[in-house]
Amino acid sequence: MTSKLPLGEELRARLGQPRRVRRLESSPRSRVWRAELAGVPVVVKRLVDAPEADDRYAREVAALGLAARVDPPVAPRLLGADPVERVLVLERLEHRRPGEDWVVDYAAALARLHAAGRDADAGALPVWSGPTLDDVASFLGLAEALGVAVPSGVEAELEGLVERLGRAAGRALLHGDPCPGNDMHTSGGIRFIDFEQAALGNGLMELAYLRIGFPTCWCSTAVPQPRLEAAEAAYHEAWRAATGTEVEGDMADACAGWLLRGDALVQRAHRGTADHLAEIPSRDWSWGTATARQRLAHRLEVVGRSAGEGGEPTGLGRLATAVRANMLTRWPGLRPLPSRRP
Repeated sequence: MTSKLPLGEELRARLGQPRRVRRLESSPRSRVWRAELAGVPVVVKRLVDAPEADDRYAREVAALGLAARVDPPVAPRLLGADPVERVLVLERLEHRRPGEDWVVDYAAALARLHAAGRDADAGALPVWSGPTLDDVASFLGLAEALGVAVPSGVEAELEGLVERLGRAAGRALLHGDPCPGNDMHTSGGIRFIDFEQAALGNGLMELAYLRIGFPTCWCSTAVPQPRLEAAEAAYHEAWRAATGTEVEGDMADACAGWLLRGDALVQRAHRGTADHLAEIPSRDWSWGTATARQRLAHRLEVVGRSAGEGGEPTGLGRLATAVRANMLTRWPGLRPLPSRRP
């Protein structure tokens, strides 16, 4: 059984011979085992041959190195690595079932992870990339396909949004996919795993997950308002404690950016393959806990509400509200996102 573990002689000599090896479930992009090395419980992860595998491996190693600065820890310790075979040996964490208020502790841990990034880390990871002008065209095309009139000035408003998000300053260490399931609730606090999509950017882009329904995740969830407010407050408090500064950026912009991204309606393997927003009028599809239309309707509601928080709703806010109303009329059976973590 140990022969199946992709652990080279150098790592075996340094960390010990493997015992009690067991294969774990994982994404198609990796193979994962639990084992003991010299009596130490570990997880061994190997990224399989696939497009961008080397990049994903490099991101994970770099992100784990940056996250290791945080104490108490917010990520597993990296015990060993083999870049040729794309193998990582990680501290094994024991996950406990999250409580009802899990999202508050999650948000505080996310802030502490983000705060691990520093100005001097520029180049250590790719810069976070936001929506594009093609995403703007797709969103406006969806509105037109549904028969919703686009208010004057909205296209320019969205182009400005794309420009702002593209130049948004940020040194935060972004996880890249901070989904329920990539957070381990341990006796020592929350730790994040699977940093294959890590980047540097503005932490609001990931704090927005809580409002916008965890857009890149199979378990899309609508956090109840009281817990959402408590979680966002916990994030800001933890960020201030770690950095001595206030969180910068605009939450409404961050949420609107996720609304535009049709690729955030499908799992990773299908991203970049089609204009997914253009498919919404003719078909719906399930992914994890929700359908594409459910996910989109939630995002539209959030953007419609947040775009008017400062006073008069913006053109985007009015458009988002109108598109959502059209969807609910066309598909009256459309249900809200689940409010409980699966």
